[in-house]
Amino acid sequence: MKKIINISMSVAIITLFACGSETQNESTEEMVMEESTESHEGHDHADMEEAAEESGLLSIPENTVISFGNIQDGDMVQSPLKIEMNIEGMKVHPAGELLEGTGHHHLIIDNPPVETGIAVPADKNHIHFGGGQTETEIELTPGTHTLTLQFADGLHRSYGEALSLTITIEVAPAE
Repeated sequence: MKKIINISMSVAIITLFACGSETQNESTEEMVMEESTESHEGHDHADMEEAAEESGLLSIPENTVISFGNIQDGDMVQSPLKIEMNIEGMKVHPAGELLEGTGHHHLIIDNPPVETGIAVPADKNHIHFGGGQTETEIELTPGTHTLTLQFADGLHRSYGEALSLTITIEVAPAE
């Protein structure tokens, strides 16, 4: 058990290091976002990491599509920004258990999609919606930002670029 925990902690540290501040731009560091603590309540991450090592990534049904429901690439938006997260071909299900054909959303701000099978980090640029949420509201600083919608399985492991969508938006200065 200790070996599994040590391996899991090493993977988490490497993931956090790989997604560290080197890839963040200055405006992202000034970004203020709502905290979404309820998205991680109700499941034990230590148990989930152990289960992740014992199970493979679930398959993606054919013709599955992820999309933003209310914004598009190139949009000029105001902050705070409401974001609708959609998926067709799979069902949104809270984190904590692996069920074929299900997963939950993550919003990645100013960072690339997470590689297939890697757990999505949890930080100010990687927002988890492990409660099964399909919409949120965020505040962004004025300027250009990328938003990546990333779908992951019940153990927060990314389905990779196949179930991600990155758009670039321009946040207008406050009026």
